[in-house]
Amino acid sequence: MMNAPAELRNATGSAAKVVHGDLSSHETVAIPPMPDYSGRILGYGVNTAIIITGVLQGIFPGWMLWLVAGTMLWPHAAHLISRRTFLRRSPRIRQKMLFLDCVIGGGFIGMIGLVAIPAVSTVLMLMFSCLIVGGTRQWLVGTLLMGAATAVSVASFGVAESFQSPLLTSLVSVFATGTYICVTAYYSHQQARALLLAKTQIQNQREQSIALSHKLSKYLSPQVWQSIFTGERDVRLETQRKKLAIFFSDIKGFTELSEEMEPEALTELLNHYFNEMSEVALKYGGTIDKFVGDSIMVFFGDPTSRGQREDAFACVSMAIEMRKHMKIMRQKWRSQGIKTPLQIRMGISTGYTTVGNFGAENRMDYTIIGKEVNLASRLESLADSGEILISYETFSLVKDRIMCRDKGEITVKGFAKPVPIYEVVDFRRDMGPHRSFMEHEHSGFAMYMDSEKITERERKAILAALEDAADRLRIEEDSE
Repeated sequence: MMNAPAELRNATGSAAKVVHGDLSSHETVAIPPMPDYSGRILGYGVNTAIIITGVLQGIFPGWMLWLVAGTMLWPHAAHLISRRTFLRRSPRIRQKMLFLDCVIGGGFIGMIGLVAIPAVSTVLMLMFSCLIVGGTRQWLVGTLLMGAATAVSVASFGVAESFQSPLLTSLVSVFATGTYICVTAYYSHQQARALLLAKTQIQNQREQSIALSHKLSKYLSPQVWQSIFTGERDVRLETQRKKLAIFFSDIKGFTELSEEMEPEALTELLNHYFNEMSEVALKYGGTIDKFVGDSIMVFFGDPTSRGQREDAFACVSMAIEMRKHMKIMRQKWRSQGIKTPLQIRMGISTGYTTVGNFGAENRMDYTIIGKEVNLASRLESLADSGEILISYETFSLVKDRIMCRDKGEITVKGFAKPVPIYEVVDFRRDMGPHRSFMEHEHSGFAMYMDSEKITERERKAILAALEDAADRLRIEEDSE
């Protein structure tokens, strides 16, 4: 009289693959859900057994044997209706068919005159199916429909002389109902287990995908990687024109150093340098384009931009911090036996470039091209050790916060007129007696201090060290 809770099939779509034993095992076996067709045959078979037993024991009228034909034919008819007609397109055909089963079940309860055990058995099977298939809403609507059908049926056929049923009828009703509930519960358990294991497998695949994406992100700038994996950007050959701030840098004296050092030591030094400079670039939001030899190319303004002025200021701020950080690294390298004084030189320009994916459909490179890129590279090659050269466009965007020095004009291929260039001195806030960064370097002495980064605890330790150094120098001076 009811649809089986095998409706859970709708949650998985098809037969589920369940892993037996250990979840890490690769051996799987198909656990098919209990079909609607089979579930309905089982449910109506239970009622067939109840009808036959009740008629044989005289508790039900003999004409009810004709219902056996209906209970045997209805599952096939329901299958035809739900699978072979236009109703199959209904998104909730299973729930609707179960409502119809509730109406039929209510009519059956009225026909048997509300005899207690068979009636309760039918109610239990229907309510069990409703709860599993559609939850409390299905259960509530199914109960109302069954109650209404029962009332109509009782009004038509009347109530039985006794609500009690013979022992055999009661036993058959209880046993048949228990069999139905156990079978459907077994399939429900299998479906729940299959769903849990499928969820575990999906979670494992998700974790593997995340791990793989993080590995792939090492080959892309974080901003580009994030825009791709969040769906903001399509991976296809396309470019656009944008105004960007472009940065180039290299190590002056690196060629001489490569002739002095072993390849392994040189590689370690270069990777350390790139790692430190990359952290500075990412700190200011730069998109790292590429590493070429000892050179670094970074641009600001794509995929994300904070506006032309802020992009240019972030680019110059990054260059200033790189220059400061280079002095700290140079002191560390000197302590490791590298005597060649490595110096960084940098060039920055701002202007419209073509940015996007270049290459082939199966191998792309996210980069920029244009005359402003050539200008930044030219400025970097013209810069002296520790010098930051910027174009006029960059200067006009940062001059209110960055102190610059006029360096004249240069002629660059692609530019019709000479290009004015400027040297970056420092942040205006760090000029004068209140500057946060101080440096002194002599033979046997080196000091680099950025007061903005020093904590209260570190400040006391630094003061103690400076006082000890000062006392030592005074003692040596007095002894002379």
